[in-house]
Order: sequence, then structure tokens, then C-alpha cells
Amino acid sequence: MLIVKKFGGSSVADKEHIFNVARRCIEDYNKGHDVVVVLSAMGKTTDGLLAKAHEINPHPSKRELDMLLVTGEQVSVSLMAMAMGALGVQAISLNAAQIQMQTTSAYGNSRLKRIDTERVRNELDARKIVIVTGFQGINKYDDMTTLGRGGSDTTAVALAAVLHADLCEIYTDVDGVYTADPRIVPNARKMDEVTYDEMLEFASLGAKVLHNRSVEMAKKYGVHLIVRSSLNTSEGTIVKEEVKMEKMLVSGVAADRNTARISVMGVKNEPGIAFKLFQHLARHNINVDIILQSVGRHGTKDIAFTVARTDLEEALEIIKRHMDSLGAQTLESEEKVAKLSIIGAGMTSNPGVAAKMFEALASVGVNIKMISTSEIRITVLIDEADVERAMRSVHDAFSLGD
Repeated sequence: MLIVKKFGGSSVADKEHIFNVARRCIEDYNKGHDVVVVLSAMGKTTDGLLAKAHEINPHPSKRELDMLLVTGEQVSVSLMAMAMGALGVQAISLNAAQIQMQTTSAYGNSRLKRIDTERVRNELDARKIVIVTGFQGINKYDDMTTLGRGGSDTTAVALAAVLHADLCEIYTDVDGVYTADPRIVPNARKMDEVTYDEMLEFASLGAKVLHNRSVEMAKKYGVHLIVRSSLNTSEGTIVKEEVKMEKMLVSGVAADRNTARISVMGVKNEPGIAFKLFQHLARHNINVDIILQSVGRHGTKDIAFTVARTDLEEALEIIKRHMDSLGAQTLESEEKVAKLSIIGAGMTSNPGVAAKMFEALASVGVNIKMISTSEIRITVLIDEADVERAMRSVHDAFSLGD
């Protein structure tokens, strides 16, 4: 049996944690399984490196940032290999260049294109535990790239897919996927299983359990995926194509504070304007989420949309350069906002879900700024200050707790 195990930064934060992870991996190795381990950087290493970079240069190039950030995972994997060696087990650490994890050239947010499995298979055949740097790859220029925050999940799922692993375990500091963030909603309940589609919505909408691209890849390649705790041996949450017949109406509530709203006011009310606006942003790899366009009046219309807060400054600069061609009169932005979403495959055939959510928000005095829906989710934009009480109220309204 081939098992891919991914551990996040908090799971390898210090010597004690590193040896805890090493022992857990060795348990499966000693049962005769092949084990591939994917690691993030230790603790808050990435945040520390980013802070250091901005001390030197407030606006560093994305290429140089990637060169810096990939060092964090290399520290983790080499120390883990040393820990396993100290415990009497053969292990080898490998980085993205040694494995040839080919990516696109979008520094800071690249996508995996191809992984060469030969080196990993050779080391597994030699009965070694293979420890791989998460979060990183190399592009066609042989430059180091990173996959975006949380990208180690994607590394693990991609390796599980190309190696045809029997199981991919994502270890975190929580013991599975919850109906809401248990730090905000004390009675949140751990789910035994969740569909790929629901998990993708959770991941995309602020639940920091799995990287959204890792879920996309797991669904595409049918990777057997489990989210579990690195601190205990509980069963965790299985992410799969289909779950029990009797689905709950709503599976959970998620919030995303990394959100900002941009309003482009008084643009020309003519065909192609929205295309021009969003094409400019897409060329710079800026994702747009909730979009609201007003009814055109007096030859103009307003377009409001959300972007990640980390993309706000760049998005505003891009739009300012094209204000004349868009015929835009004013540009406004708001940072202190957040997205609150309910997610559930059972929502599609049940009317009244949105009304129930809006009633729960109104009951605690939370105002809705924008609304977006899909088959399995409803998302509202609210003031960031309202997030916690809004989440608790919505969670209670749908009786999601223990």
C-alpha cells in the first residue's frame, strides 16, 4: 500500500513536533507500506520570511519572493529526514527541482503541469521514506516557483495522483472538517464525510482546511483523501464523490476575511465593457468572485465585485490605468468586508434556504452588501466586524451543531 501524508507548518513547528510526525510515518512504514511525506515550512517560517523580504524591499519581485520562500520547506524536509534517521529508519528529503515538479511560470501562484515520478519510485523501491517539499515547483526557466498559500496540500494530492497512491492523508491541527470554525462556533460538529464539491466550496470560501486546488485535483483524479489531526489518532473526515443518501440540507458555514470590494462607477452602458474590465484583471492573474452590475441609467452603469484583499492594491492600480477606456467616472474600494457562505449539496432541491439564511442574519442585525449563489452554496458579503455573530446565528438556524 502506498500512502502520501501531508503535514502543515504547525505539525512540524519544533523538535518535539518533528519527532511526533516522524514516529507516525514510521508506524505505517513498519507495517510494510510505502510512505511519501509532504511538508510545509516549520511554524510561522513563511510569514517570517515574507516580513524579512518587505523589510529589505517593500515591493519585492514575485520571482525573488519565490526564491526566498522555498527555503522554508527545504529546512522542514531535511530535518525530518534527520529525525527519521535518528529513529533508525532510512529516509531521504527531495525538493521540487530534484523531483522535477514542473509548473507554470506565474510566480507566487503557479500551477503544477507535470511530475516526474522516477526519482520517488526509485527511492521507495530502496525502502526509504521519501520526504518532499510542499508548496513549490520549477518552471520552464528552471526557476523555483510557489503554488500559493496552502499549496502543500496540492503537492500532496498531485503526488498521490501520479503515484496512484492508495491513500492521501492531509494532517492539520484540527481532527477533520467541521460544520464551522470551532474557534468561532463552539458547538460546531466534525463531519465524517463530505463530497468533493462541498469541500471545494469550503476551501474556496475561507475554511482553511484544504487548499482549493488540491480538492479540484483530488476530484479530477479520484484521489482517496482524508483530513485528520496530527495530534491524535481520530478517524478524521473522508472527502469523496458521494456521501450518505440522507444528506443534510446545509453541510456547513464558512467565512473568508481575505476579501475586499471594488466598485467601478459610471462605466459606459454598452456591450463589451465588463469583458474589458475583467480581462485586464485576468491578465494579471487576479481572481474575481462576487459580481454585481447595476441596471443601466443615463448611458452608464456601476460594476461592483470582490477580490482577495491581498490583490486589492494591484487590482486598483490596473483599473486606474484603464479608467478612460472603460468610461468610468469614479473608483471606490472597501477592505473591512468578509464573505459568509452556507454550503450543502442538499440545497438544490429545497426552496427557502436563502430566506432562512437572510432571516438568521437579520435577527442579529447583520446587513448584506452583496449576494452570490451557486447550486450548492449561498454567499453574502457583510462587514468584517459582523462575521462571528453572523456565523453563529446562521449555524444555529440550520441546526448544524452537536
